Amino acid sequence: MGFHEIRFPANLSFGSVGGPERRTEVVTLSNGYEERNSPWAHSRRRYDAGVGLRSLDDVAALIAFFEARHGRLYGFRWKDWADYKSCLPSAVPGFDDQVIGYGDGQERVFQLRKSYQSGSNVYERPIEKPVRGSVFVGVEGDPQQEGQHWQVDYARGTIQFAAAPAPGLEITAGFEFDVPVRFDTDRIQTSVASFRAGDVPDVPVIEVRL
Repeated sequence: MGFHEIRFPANLSFGSVGGPERRTEVVTLSNGYEERNSPWAHSRRRYDAGVGLRSLDDVAALIAFFEARHGRLYGFRWKDWADYKSCLPSAVPGFDDQVIGYGDGQERVFQLRKSYQSGSNVYERPIEKPVRGSVFVGVEGDPQQEGQHWQVDYARGTIQFAAAPAPGLEITAGFEFDVPVRFDTDRIQTSVASFRAGDVPDVPVIEVRL
């Protein structure tokens, strides 16, 4: 699948509408009870890139980005302003934000992930598009040095250690991240007159699996 490691202009995604979507199959039985099942292990996010447009220059930037991606053909990075950090929105990412695994003395590669917890239920979201220069890693509470102890694959969201962490040691990480997406349309319709009147184009964007 074609993917361009470039971020949709963050100033245009600011103010956009969107968020996670789940797919749940609900079957109502004859006795009134329900059976519910989900074929998706992970949610899928949808956004509207048109909402963030504020000027005709923004429209020109959108069209240029759209044409360079050939519509739906190539994926790209998207900053979800409501959820782009390993920590709370008001905080700064730190090396101990998220637990991404435990050492076993052999494994050297660990996938970045973010936990979403409510009560006793936890959802683990794989993070595949960390932002360059924003990743911090720790082992058992001690910060580790990038380039010396570990390195990150910014296209896949994996951390590779120079030496496998010892058995039982907690591996943690903090980071900012993007969402891998593509346009969900091959057509953008704009009108100078309607845009000046406040009618912005509908530009759907959808998360992709990599």
